[in-house]
Amino acid sequence: MIQEFKEFIMKGNVLELAVAVIIAGAFGLIIGSFINDVLMPPIGLALGGTDFSDLKYVLQAAEMGADGAVVTEEVAIGYGKFINTLINFLIVAFVIFMIVRSYNRANPPEEAAPAGPSEVDLLTEIRDALKR
Repeated sequence: MIQEFKEFIMKGNVLELAVAVIIAGAFGLIIGSFINDVLMPPIGLALGGTDFSDLKYVLQAAEMGADGAVVTEEVAIGYGKFINTLINFLIVAFVIFMIVRSYNRANPPEEAAPAGPSEVDLLTEIRDALKR
């Protein structure tokens, strides 16, 4: 069983998949930084200084004690974080689309080899040759 596992792990497809997952994780961090640190601040400024990640709908406000400590945590729907995540997804999907599109244009599909005669054609030729 250990030998089979080693053979499975050492196959090219598994190694390529592992590399792809690691690179995708790093790519996700880059896109996340681009969105949070470059794209969203000007959009928030244009909308009146709003930081999207702070946008939320409070269902229940936090309750504070007399000493200033939080007694009950705030319950809120953080739709601003959802907007950030949605924009992040759209940018990643668009970049992946552009990469795949460029790859497909650079590597057009190979034309299929011309089809040879079918079995029926071959059998017909053999039959005709035997008749002669």
